[in-house]
Amino acid sequence: MSIDDYRPTFIVEAVYDLRADDLLRRGISAVLVDLDNTLIAWNNPDGTPEVRAWLDEMTMADITVVVVSNNNYKRVERAVSRFGVDFVSRAMKPFSRGIDIAMKRYGFSDDEVIMVGDQLMTDIRASHRAGIQSVLVKPLVTTDAWNTKVNRFREKRVLKKLENKYGKFVYQKGI
Repeated sequence: MSIDDYRPTFIVEAVYDLRADDLLRRGISAVLVDLDNTLIAWNNPDGTPEVRAWLDEMTMADITVVVVSNNNYKRVERAVSRFGVDFVSRAMKPFSRGIDIAMKRYGFSDDEVIMVGDQLMTDIRASHRAGIQSVLVKPLVTTDAWNTKVNRFREKRVLKKLENKYGKFVYQKGI
């Protein structure tokens, strides 16, 4: 395993900073997105008006959005039901299982899909394993569920290695 397995293709502030026209210009017609601290704050399952506006923008541009989460079915279903978004639960990231399921379900090809998430250790690593592009976003809130705290500790070491090799991560307002 190489440090490059954790290097995101793009780095943006938030999922809401991904604009439909930028995605389409790059040939992206499907966005796989992590749930907690990426699409919604882990401790605010109802989401925000920004989530609704972003999802509406994707829908109007005919870009498919699928949540790919390590959470259980009930948790993910409850969180996304109000948004009318499909999902894959128990994705088993950092493995590519959830991404593979979504891609097979919709018949997506590798070059038309992008994975968005807030963790190098799960979301970005899984996208590399699946052979698709990735977007790292800042976590929506600075606190994490207990099980994510372990990953964050390890992630700091990986981030330091990546930044030593490629320079400081700079979060953009789009791709």
